[in-house]
Amino acid sequence: MPRFSVIVPAYKVQAYLHECLESVLSQSYGDLEVIAVDDRSPDFCGEIIDEFAARDARVRAVHLPENVGLGRARNAGMEEATGDYLLFLDSDDTLTPDALRTIADRLRETGEPDVLVYDYARTYWTGQTVPNKFAAQLSEDGPAPFRLKDRPGLLRVLMVAWNKAYRREFVEREGLRFPPGYYEDTPWTYPALMAAKTLATLDRVCVHYRQRRRGNILSTTSRGHFDVFEQYDRVFEFVERRPELAEWRPVLFRRMVDHLSTVFTKRDRLPRGTRAEFLRMARAHYRRYRTPGASVSLRCHLRHTLVHFGVHRTYRTLQGFITLLRRTHKAASKLTRALRAGVLQAHYRIQLRLPLRADRAVFAAYWGRGHGCNPGALEAAFRTFAPQVRTAWIARPEHRPAVPPGPRHVRPGTAAYWTALARSKYLVNNVNFDRRLVKRPGQVFVQTQHGTPLKHMGLDLQERPAAARDMDFARLLGGVDKWDYVLSANRHTTLTWERVYPGRYETLEYGYPRNDVFQQATSADVARLRESLGIPRDTIAVLYAPTHRDYRRVQRSHLDLERLLRRLGPRFVILARAHYWQEAPPVREVPGVIDVSDHPSVESLCLASDALVTDYSSLMFDYANLDRPIVIHADDWEAYEAARGTYFDLRAFPPGAVARSEDELIDIFATGHWRGSRSAQLRAAFRERFCPHDDGRAAERVVRRVVLGETEPPAIVPLAERRPVPSAAQTAASAQPGRAPSAIVPRPSAESQPVADTAL
Repeated sequence: MPRFSVIVPAYKVQAYLHECLESVLSQSYGDLEVIAVDDRSPDFCGEIIDEFAARDARVRAVHLPENVGLGRARNAGMEEATGDYLLFLDSDDTLTPDALRTIADRLRETGEPDVLVYDYARTYWTGQTVPNKFAAQLSEDGPAPFRLKDRPGLLRVLMVAWNKAYRREFVEREGLRFPPGYYEDTPWTYPALMAAKTLATLDRVCVHYRQRRRGNILSTTSRGHFDVFEQYDRVFEFVERRPELAEWRPVLFRRMVDHLSTVFTKRDRLPRGTRAEFLRMARAHYRRYRTPGASVSLRCHLRHTLVHFGVHRTYRTLQGFITLLRRTHKAASKLTRALRAGVLQAHYRIQLRLPLRADRAVFAAYWGRGHGCNPGALEAAFRTFAPQVRTAWIARPEHRPAVPPGPRHVRPGTAAYWTALARSKYLVNNVNFDRRLVKRPGQVFVQTQHGTPLKHMGLDLQERPAAARDMDFARLLGGVDKWDYVLSANRHTTLTWERVYPGRYETLEYGYPRNDVFQQATSADVARLRESLGIPRDTIAVLYAPTHRDYRRVQRSHLDLERLLRRLGPRFVILARAHYWQEAPPVREVPGVIDVSDHPSVESLCLASDALVTDYSSLMFDYANLDRPIVIHADDWEAYEAARGTYFDLRAFPPGAVARSEDELIDIFATGHWRGSRSAQLRAAFRERFCPHDDGRAAERVVRRVVLGETEPPAIVPLAERRPVPSAAQTAASAQPGRAPSAIVPRPSAESQPVADTAL
């Protein structure tokens, strides 16, 4: 019996069917069957299905004797299904890479729920991809599984059959079937969600919902849209047969009225001469199913009035008036913004005609965030090695407290901002400045970058549309043409930057300035940082820093930090650091977990920690300079690599131990492998390749080359001669070599005995 039965009905989709079926059969999770139903399609769909069935035993071809429509074709597929779970996929849509594996993992995590709801994205014929605007309802935070009453917001997600996995036993027990006609998903999805005793969500995009240039059947003009009334009759009939579902009548009533008004107001759906008839039937349904307690938001009140009273002309008049007011307000706001922007640009043009100030430098990092990264280290180095240059730092108001004394603070988008960009000789950033920046003769732009690349960057993202999103590559190269110097930490980075960001700049392979502190800090600095973060003495601090997932609409922690900490024991604390694109913390409040997502300096967090746990974050390359243990948690490598692309297989050349699951991660700490000799050997090879120049003087080299004009930078200190500041655990162990403190870490298996793990 397969895990999944993927049911694919096909009718007049010969141009898309091959891609659809291939997206299922090429999944990394192969425990499935595909039931492809030829709904008596007049094109070559039947032949395509037979070809797939002949080449892959997992495909079962079903040929219907007559065309019965989407709903009944799905029913025919269900009759042949033998899998634990049913999935429906329309034949012009596709599954994303590794979708089934992720679904299988989530089903197992949540105890085999009746229904699992997963995310989708609309893909347009133009190449544009638009995420589901209600994806926040699919957050995996909170207990799972759950009942619909615990998460009623799920009813806001698109009411279709193909964004859910259904336990087959549940479907058979409830007698769920698709009706004929348009909007066949309505009397299937509402009953399924209401009747399910256990529900779960998955916030990963698993389906690409194709938006064809000529649209789908629901965008065609036809009397078939009148089927919507019978479909809601079926929904309410289902509720009436089950008194325990009566609480959902107000919600269903609101949703029905919204749906009916949507069909009516879409000008391309109802045939000419049928609109009055449709409105009469809508009014009758309103009166038939009206339920006390069905509150309506102010925004939807006008639509409900339309259906309630059938006041078509009045509705059109009010809608036109409201639209006029909205457009007037929008135009006024746009005009105000345009006038302000025009004044600022006029000011900028004037400043561009004034002489450059050779003694001025302006710095920024991460689109106006606080003082830090390579630009932050360079700004401090400017004041040390080139004190004649006055520095300014660009930061948004909420990040101003993070800017240290010394540089002048500049707010983005102000007259002072444009003056600084126009008159300063030196421009330093780890991303690009405003695209309207005019690079003047004599200005020097230092592009510091912000990490060693593991994932694909720049022009390589042309082959990764999910990761590139709406990146304008012509604009990207226009920004590259303004760079004079680009910083690099190693030969891998140099070769990558010069290929994916082709330009006339000079690469300074000097190391990254932000890593200088790892060689310059003292044990007293480490102790002070740990105290400021609230890290208890004699504990092992593990920095957990996951990276962003391009294939997920909503980011979440891939580790259950509460469970991890419980297994590691009281001698460990976790410093949880969310990616800067992630608004929410990586974990809810848990004793022993310190949320450091808002800490202004990741370098300080590295210094305060004793080990790093990450997935694919470039922080691993910087952290390796500390020569402290690194553990890689690569539980979704295939999905990450498929969505983003990587320059090498991290699992084959890691900086330390590699865990492919949470239990493996616990076992790595339990056995001491996280700090063992094999991990040290891997880290040494990793440092040899990626840390050849980070000896504590990278910022000095840049200033001497760029500002002072020195062509011979200070010599590189060899790796073997460097002495990065030791961790607190290393310091404690060296102070008491014969009495190293130990921590008890239980293995994942309940039968295993705890292992005494000696701290560094």
